[in-house]
Amino acid sequence: MNEFSIHKDKEFLGSGWAFPVTFSSGNYHMITSQYEGNIEDAINVIMQTHFGERPLSPNFGSGLQQYFFKKMNTSLKSEIKNTVEKSLLDNEPRIKVLDVEVIFADFSEGLVEITIDYVYNQTNTRHNYVYPFYVKEGTNLK
Repeated sequence: MNEFSIHKDKEFLGSGWAFPVTFSSGNYHMITSQYEGNIEDAINVIMQTHFGERPLSPNFGSGLQQYFFKKMNTSLKSEIKNTVEKSLLDNEPRIKVLDVEVIFADFSEGLVEITIDYVYNQTNTRHNYVYPFYVKEGTNLK
């Protein structure tokens, strides 16, 4: 299999702007992502976007920010899990979410790790993505 056919097989995964948006230093071209990296960038954008932040797509995003400063308990875990599953179902048609696991990784820092197991719809190739989400406000006071 040559390089051209490998790229042709992955075209359905797409390409677009890399996230965060960056430019090359030498020729000032915008950096893009493609294939698996493009889907990971899309998941990252969905997870970080507030509802209403995109004027022409007010339902785009996850709205995870509503969970800032919430008590870290079982109820919060299931709320975050349901929110992530629904937001990816609504906003990323190239994948099927198999499972979302929410782990309270660090209570003192408010770190919640969200692990998303998914498959690409066209190939059934399995992948996972870990998104760090901080429930508490960042501070350097100890």
